[in-house]
Amino acid sequence: MSNTTESAPSGTPFAKLHDRFGGQMVDYAGWELPIRYGSVLEEHHQTRNSGGFFDVSHMGRLRFHGKDACRCLDRLCTRQIHGMSDGQCRYSLVCNESGGCRDDVLIYRLGEEDYLMVCNAANREKIIEHVEDQRGDFEFTFDDQTLLTAMCAIQGPKVMDLIGTVSKEIPALKRFRFTTKDLMVIKVMISRTGYTGEDGVEVILDSKMATPALEMFLKDFGTEGSLVAPCGLAARDTLRLEAAMPLYGHELTEEIDPLSAGLGFAVKLDKGESDPEVGGFIGQKALQEIAEKGSARRLCGLLLEGRRSARQDMKVFEDGREIGFVTSGCLSPTLDRPIAMAYLEAQHAEAGRRVEIDLGRSQVTAETCSLPFYKRP
Repeated sequence: MSNTTESAPSGTPFAKLHDRFGGQMVDYAGWELPIRYGSVLEEHHQTRNSGGFFDVSHMGRLRFHGKDACRCLDRLCTRQIHGMSDGQCRYSLVCNESGGCRDDVLIYRLGEEDYLMVCNAANREKIIEHVEDQRGDFEFTFDDQTLLTAMCAIQGPKVMDLIGTVSKEIPALKRFRFTTKDLMVIKVMISRTGYTGEDGVEVILDSKMATPALEMFLKDFGTEGSLVAPCGLAARDTLRLEAAMPLYGHELTEEIDPLSAGLGFAVKLDKGESDPEVGGFIGQKALQEIAEKGSARRLCGLLLEGRRSARQDMKVFEDGREIGFVTSGCLSPTLDRPIAMAYLEAQHAEAGRRVEIDLGRSQVTAETCSLPFYKRP
């Protein structure tokens, strides 16, 4: 399936659910997804205060299986995959030779020779091509399972207690761990991961059983007074922005390296140097040079005055000189004020500086701040 907008968007396995709850559907990376069901503000607060359900079936799910699956992933990923344990997830970047980000991904270890990569929908075909280009003499099978499976995220402070009424094992999972469960005849993979800044899980399961499994998993889902309500892409974006989680195409691109993005924790710069079983990764040398010299620009937060929001690519100035550009912005529902993330020249990126953002016909004053804007209690 092509992820271009030239053909009609594909519905996800949760399409009937979106229709039942009145989702306002849009084309997103070749998929038909709900931008919202009602009020974006209410969906945002629902997730921060209780629980939200998000259809993320558009994300790519790529299976690596075989004796060299781990070695190939270590060649592709900035994070070390060798040494992961069964049931562990690891966030990583896939880079080009110059250190720019091809994508950010989540790697699941299902077994010694069995791994799953979750990638961004818009990058799925690019990553598949990249894997094929790099497989060389590595011996493994590679399977795109995106269309065979569904994926959803259930996020919020009351989610784990609700799931605890179905399974005691899942709330006991540590962050970035997963388990596989059988719900009647339905096998589901549940990880304690997410993209909202809240606690919760992400669930991968057979596409044909997606909705029945969800209704079995979440009691009274979508009814009045339910702890979990359906939420759309717009709320997912405001939630991740408050938590300063990068979005590919905004904070991450082929021209932006993960060190400048503040993702140094996901880059093992000395990968392969002390362990002959682990080779280096694509872009490692370039990132080592950036780390040695220091990033020329850094991602930072902006707190804007007034009520107008900044948008991607708006220029940022200090004392009349251009020093950077905005990557994402919104009116934060939690903080009730406009916030933005921006790349600024490194010497201007520390917290507490006064800058101006060019909104087009006017400028607005903002103050630089550290990230994230929001941390859950």
